[in-house]
Amino acid sequence: MQRVCFLLKVRPDRTAEYRERHAAVWPEMLDALGQAGWHNYSLFLREDGLLVGYLETEDFEAARAAMEATEVNARWQAEMAEFFESPDGELPDRAMRPLTEVFHLD
Repeated sequence: MQRVCFLLKVRPDRTAEYRERHAAVWPEMLDALGQAGWHNYSLFLREDGLLVGYLETEDFEAARAAMEATEVNARWQAEMAEFFESPDGELPDRAMRPLTEVFHLD
């Protein structure tokens, strides 16, 4: 199982609404994530907007591609894009750059 961690930046003035949206993620989005191979997926948000994502999957690129192929992900990303600081205009799911793991304790 591959462990993946990534960072994104939520606009600080939108963190409260971002939290609210994630308290009620669409059931079809949750189903799509599971079917695409996203497991043990967590998001952590600091008040200044730093977002840390963590997930486990067999193959991150395949799991990301599987989500990109879904209609529900296209709708979710379109709605969530306004929450993120993205200097190059990338959608949040395309801006995920996995961090290199340097230590893990089982």
